[in-house]
Amino acid sequence: MQISIVWFRHDLRIHDQPALAAALALNGPVIPLFIWSPEEERNWPQGAASRWWLHYSLMALQEDLRSLGLNLIIRKGKSLQQLQTVIQETDARHLYWNRRYEPWAIQRDAAIKATLRDQDIEVHSFNSHLLFEPWTISNKQGRPFQVFTPFWNNCLTKSVSSPLPPPCPCSKPAPKIDSLTMQELDLLPHIAWDDGLKKAWKPGNAGAEALLQRFLQEPILHYAQNRDRPDLEGVSRLSPHLHFGEVSPRMIWHSVKKLYPKGAGDSYLRQLGWREFAHHLLFHFPNTVDTPLQSKYAAFPWLQNKDCLHAWQKGQTGYPIVDAGMRELWTTGWMHNRVRMIVGSFLVKDLLIDWQEGERWFWDTLVDADMANNTLGWQWVAGCGADAAPYFRIFNPVLQGEKFDPQGHYVKRWVPELAHLPLRWLHKPWKAPEDVLKTSGISIGNNYPKPIVDHDVARMRALAALKTIKESHV
Repeated sequence: MQISIVWFRHDLRIHDQPALAAALALNGPVIPLFIWSPEEERNWPQGAASRWWLHYSLMALQEDLRSLGLNLIIRKGKSLQQLQTVIQETDARHLYWNRRYEPWAIQRDAAIKATLRDQDIEVHSFNSHLLFEPWTISNKQGRPFQVFTPFWNNCLTKSVSSPLPPPCPCSKPAPKIDSLTMQELDLLPHIAWDDGLKKAWKPGNAGAEALLQRFLQEPILHYAQNRDRPDLEGVSRLSPHLHFGEVSPRMIWHSVKKLYPKGAGDSYLRQLGWREFAHHLLFHFPNTVDTPLQSKYAAFPWLQNKDCLHAWQKGQTGYPIVDAGMRELWTTGWMHNRVRMIVGSFLVKDLLIDWQEGERWFWDTLVDADMANNTLGWQWVAGCGADAAPYFRIFNPVLQGEKFDPQGHYVKRWVPELAHLPLRWLHKPWKAPEDVLKTSGISIGNNYPKPIVDHDVARMRALAALKTIKESHV
């Protein structure tokens, strides 16, 4: 009787799950295993919001696995040691997992695979996380792409494999071994700050399916027009579900193509392409997690200003669209992508604070904190990464608010102290006449902050800083 272990990581689902499917195909007992090993994640252990999501995602996975007659085993500690222990306890001879692409995970998994194969354990890994694995896409010179459009055009010349059929229940009982409880992983916050997350999300495959079906029925048809509008329900909000592998990108791809074969969903699928591009860059340029891809920016004269950083983190900058985004993030663990670009630009260009400070804050507060996407996003907005916008493209937070939140619904939701301010002044309240502010119940500097910087002055300061970088590399 061939006993198999399926090591679950960022693939917390049972549908289109290649490692699980391969283990079930042996027609022997299957042991689903999750190992909590944050110490292996080098300098990037999962942040508080991600740990919250993981707790509930694992609970959902437990229920899904029970529908197949399987029990999830939970362990804590170094991955190799825990795998060896479970192998010894069960006499399993087969180990299956789905690949991860963070630099530290690649190194760890390669070492584990080599060690266990030396011990006569059959180890097999699969792709469940991406449409196209990073080493399968290259330019005509055989090198990695650094610009999105040619990268995605290359991807579109290839076919996306179909999702696997639904798994059948496992009829062979697995050996009974000890497992930690979810509570013993201690993933949830000790202070109850997570009410907003509970209201906003349903982790697990069922939550992912519900969001996908809602999006496919109507919003996807207007995605190209509405995707930059944080005041509208114009995006799928599937990013945390994708990050934790509760739904596969192949399932999304083929669901879209089946419903809209004439290309009505292609604008949305292009955003899946940016996710692919992020993993492509992380795999080929692993140092970008900590250093800029464009090396000249390593010498950029960033400022150290804890007060401004704290004001940005708490949504107290005095710029309503920035504050709305940061408060949405703090409350729900998520932020609309257009607003991510706006708040990112404000941090690195208006405040001249190192993009890595933003990268760290997002890592701790986002439920979809993904190393590849987070790195790409922050280096893009800082102008120091691949396919980056020119540094002189500095978002004006007032104009961005007026353009992408034209009726002010987004700002009024997340910055309620401005709810009664006339739309004319909503994105620039410090310019409103005193009588208007008084009528609206606003006292600038008291119940809503003054702008912590003058954008026009900050823009000129940022351009001057860029000039020093350019001159040093002439």
